[in-house]
Amino acid sequence: MNNEHTIVSQVYAAKENTKSADEFIRAYLPFIKAETAKFLKRIPVEGHDDELSIAMMAFYEAITGYSRMRGAFLKYASMLIKSRLIDYARSELKHKGVVSLYTTDTEEDTPLGEKIADERDHHEELTMRDATRHEIEELTRQMQEFGVSLNDVADNCPKQQRTLDACQKALQYAKDNPELIDELLKTRRLPIGQLSNGSRVERKTLERHRKYMVALLLIYTNGYEIIRGHLKQVMKGVAEK
Repeated sequence: MNNEHTIVSQVYAAKENTKSADEFIRAYLPFIKAETAKFLKRIPVEGHDDELSIAMMAFYEAITGYSRMRGAFLKYASMLIKSRLIDYARSELKHKGVVSLYTTDTEEDTPLGEKIADERDHHEELTMRDATRHEIEELTRQMQEFGVSLNDVADNCPKQQRTLDACQKALQYAKDNPELIDELLKTRRLPIGQLSNGSRVERKTLERHRKYMVALLLIYTNGYEIIRGHLKQVMKGVAEK
């Protein structure tokens, strides 16, 4: 996760600075070529295969359109590159067939321009769906290292608003003091004593909801924005019961 955290920082720097973006793209050119090779079923040739240029533009598009809610950047970039290459291949077929985008599909009586736009929207939806799935898979894998499962988040979630507020206070204290997060990641153990003393939340409260605390700290410190948004809704519903 530290590597992914570094990549996310580089992406956000590339968003703000053209030079940083160029350096980032050059650094990940082997990745872009590999993704293009998957699509072409062969190694792309620079200056010859338009698909490589399309993939590079898609990678830049991934940089400009990325946010942490999309999950791991490289997985998102990979899916966007594939989507744009598919769009390009379809466009080339249409041009070679000298078919107008505004003629109707012979079977569905739908303008081809609209059909291609719908397919592009469908690809974007699939991209987000895959990003969500990858994010869940990555979180599940990481939490297993701490002896916690996604079910533990729901089962161990505070059932009363007062307790939930206390846990949130401790979580905020941990986020404000990153050395506690480092200790958690290093030892695989929640520093309950330090959290209790620093946040002034009763130790027994934190011990009772240890798995919940571990899961939330991992979620809130590693860019799991999609899951984070979902959990906010889930916890809100729990607290209202």
